[in-house]
Amino acid sequence: MTKDTELAFDRLEARASATSGSDFYDRIFLRDHITEVEIGAFQVERGLTQRLSFDVVVEVRAATAPLDDNVDRILSYDSLTEAVAFELAAERLNLLETLAERVADRILHAPQAMRVFVRIQKLDRGPGALGVEIVRSRSADMSADADQTPVHPRIVFMQNTAIEAAALPGWLDHLIEQDAPVILCVGMPDAAPPQTGHAPTQRRIDLLQIEQNAWNLASRDARCVVVDSRTELDWAMRQGKLSVWAPSRIVLDAHDGPKSGADGLALAKWLGELLGAERLVVIGVADMDAFGPETTETFS
Repeated sequence: MTKDTELAFDRLEARASATSGSDFYDRIFLRDHITEVEIGAFQVERGLTQRLSFDVVVEVRAATAPLDDNVDRILSYDSLTEAVAFELAAERLNLLETLAERVADRILHAPQAMRVFVRIQKLDRGPGALGVEIVRSRSADMSADADQTPVHPRIVFMQNTAIEAAALPGWLDHLIEQDAPVILCVGMPDAAPPQTGHAPTQRRIDLLQIEQNAWNLASRDARCVVVDSRTELDWAMRQGKLSVWAPSRIVLDAHDGPKSGADGLALAKWLGELLGAERLVVIGVADMDAFGPETTETFS
């Protein structure tokens, strides 16, 4: 027990060494890497940055050919800091556990990485450090799962007249037959939302109004599934599913999100740019200038 306690609070390299199995690997590590970021599940943590400290140890397989002092033949230390920076920039997160999982997963997709230890600590939430530590190993099918080929969805903005139209099932049939995954976006209902006179709270009310309209659309056709996270959207796109976007989570968690007051169509454009959409389709209007005339399809 004493040994386990000592290891629990020891340097991450010591834990990596003590838990090695019969296979011995080289190790590279990142220690005391401190950055400031907005993160946290509590409302008091929104709008403020706090310091995070990262320690990462990666066990790497031995090179199968001479290194010849060539950096391209190793897992670079920069890969560790880049994994941290990429996941911090992707979206605002609530949990250190989620961040640790994503950093570990990104590192393990490198062919040399066999096992990774990630420790993340919040330095400003109390008199001491609060944190999480995880250990993840490379899975046997990691290479097969590591398809990073970008998926370019088709963003479809549905005006309220289209949501209520009897032709909706036919439009959905047409969209599903296309060779790109579809994400449906909507605006606010026709009824004016409550007005607070306070920009931050008004933004949340407007987004919730849009989400209510998204559920209204989903209620009209069982093929429409409401999703609110980037993870769900990525999965649905790769599976070729039809999604209806509920924007609150992604918009509020974005580091460089749309301006406050953006309407449903502006949010659809922003999402298209974020996901590298191939086209914006507008259903319910006669004319629309979106990503350009060659990539805009209109339905009336």
